[in-house]
Amino acid sequence: MTTFMLSDTTAGKISAQFTHLRHQMGAPAIGMVLTLVVVCEERHQYDALRAATEAAREHPSRIIVVINREIEEAIRLDAELRIGESTPGEVVVLRLYGELTQHADSVVSPLLLPDTPVVVWWPGAAPDVPSKDAIGALAQRRITDAKGFDDGGVKSLVIRAKGYAKGDTDLAWARLTPWRSLLAAAFDQPVGKVRKGTVAGVAGHPSAPLLAAWLSERLGAPIKVVDSGGPGLTSVRLQVGDGELVVERTDARLATLSRPGQPDRNVALARRHTSELLAEELRRLDSDEIYEAAVKRFARTYKG
Repeated sequence: MTTFMLSDTTAGKISAQFTHLRHQMGAPAIGMVLTLVVVCEERHQYDALRAATEAAREHPSRIIVVINREIEEAIRLDAELRIGESTPGEVVVLRLYGELTQHADSVVSPLLLPDTPVVVWWPGAAPDVPSKDAIGALAQRRITDAKGFDDGGVKSLVIRAKGYAKGDTDLAWARLTPWRSLLAAAFDQPVGKVRKGTVAGVAGHPSAPLLAAWLSERLGAPIKVVDSGGPGLTSVRLQVGDGELVVERTDARLATLSRPGQPDRNVALARRHTSELLAEELRRLDSDEIYEAAVKRFARTYKG
């Protein structure tokens, strides 16, 4: 991998340096399918960049990491460029100083790959309405992560749910994919009408009320959220025709599925790394209508 540092630079010089490095390596063809913009704080950049790079192995990308530094300093743009065999695409880490921090979109815009989708990911703090953010407005997909917030995540998810726009999503939703798949499969055989249910999770876990909203939307039954000892989501209990359908996670990899009149069985329900969640969200670049229905119901019904 080749790393190149540019101090007090411009977006034009960064683009020219990328072209030079590709030709120097004998690989002038770009061959990338999207631009992934990661907006984060300095303290989050290592983990965020690692997750983005791993996700890019499935989706070769130009990864642009935007880090706003001290606004009191003189205007300056520093860049770190990475390209090579160990990097699936191209990476540029931008550090903005001074008033430039207020105009990050003007720096990012010239670096977007032409004629390819743009995805913005905020691994930590994110705007209340991502679609109206200057950088968010450049993207077809906008990914937040309520779990990455210091306030526990649920309040942040409520704010973004009320300001939802097509193309928005949250990794709290991607964390539910194994749960949703398992619960949907549990209804392959008739179990009766669902009357009510509960979702149990550690207090403040944003995925719990989101799962409850999805179940309520799909089943037409009241689903409550109850606190558990965690970690994360621990169980779903649904009162059905002649008993209870239960999914209870026993450890970080397995859960027990119980259905009326059938023996319990162990099923895979592993927790996933952030890179896997991000890769899942990058597989679709259109609006997720199922998430939209769930998050809008969540915004209407959540009482915190």
